[in-house]
Amino acid sequence: MDPSPVQPSPASASPGASPAAAANGESGAAAPGTRRIAICLQYDGSAYCGWQRQPQQPSVQETLEGAIAQLDPHRPALAVAAGRTDSGVHAAGQVVHFDVAGPIPAQRWAPALNGRLPASIRVRAAQEVPASWHACFSARYRRYRYTLYNGPIPNLFLSPWSWHRYQSRLDEGLMAAALEDLLGEHDFSAFMRAGSRRAHGRTTVQAVELERQGDLVVAEIQASGFLYGMVRLLVGQLVAVGEGRLSLADFQRRWRNQARSEVKEAAPPQGLCLLRVGYPEPLFPTAAWYASQPRYLLGSGESLWSSSPGPAEAPGP
Repeated sequence: MDPSPVQPSPASASPGASPAAAANGESGAAAPGTRRIAICLQYDGSAYCGWQRQPQQPSVQETLEGAIAQLDPHRPALAVAAGRTDSGVHAAGQVVHFDVAGPIPAQRWAPALNGRLPASIRVRAAQEVPASWHACFSARYRRYRYTLYNGPIPNLFLSPWSWHRYQSRLDEGLMAAALEDLLGEHDFSAFMRAGSRRAHGRTTVQAVELERQGDLVVAEIQASGFLYGMVRLLVGQLVAVGEGRLSLADFQRRWRNQARSEVKEAAPPQGLCLLRVGYPEPLFPTAAWYASQPRYLLGSGESLWSSSPGPAEAPGP
């Protein structure tokens, strides 16, 4: 589910929890005799069907729970995430909690798990939290980043982490104006994929940012929660605005009128990354969770659309 569904506040967590979450105990406090551990998690989503367990498909959740079970075999492992990222979506600062009965100190969980996880999943930090603390329901915001490579020729080193739009130079000014219009609490049903179990599409967009550096265009959006498929549908519309296929007025009309049938193109998953999750009190060292997805820097930062020749190279050795 890309990205995390909008979730209720901690006070209303139990009534608002999905049936699946309630059945799995995902909305409850830690059981007596256990401790709750929170971790900051990174993963390359390319090889996974997403965060959530799926039948006969590799998921981040199932892989992590397998590693937890090796270290704490005293009870079934259940990992609960702040956001359920979709197939192929990455995370730089996902937050997960799980309950343990064994004696391993909180600070030892990160290296212990990393020794049992594949290289595509890394634990950046671990911290013991109160029994009532919840990775999803205690969160104040989630922030996602989408990276677009807008150069006219392909770049192998960018393809796993970006969407290559080479047809024309994107107008980042129009795209930024479209994004800024979303700030505040609104009904974003136009950006909700079919299959969502939500009864409404209201959420609060807290901050947005879009900038160009050479041929890279990077958009960030922070919200209290996200609808099913929201960011990828939104970026698909932003690209249409940037390419001149959709006017700014029509973009605004579509989302303000909840014209879901007109929102057809979703951006591919590989450009999307869950950048961080915010809580009332920080859990982890800033370097571990705040902005741990590197930004690419291409050469001089100039655009290939200018078609100017590069600098002459010095003779080789």
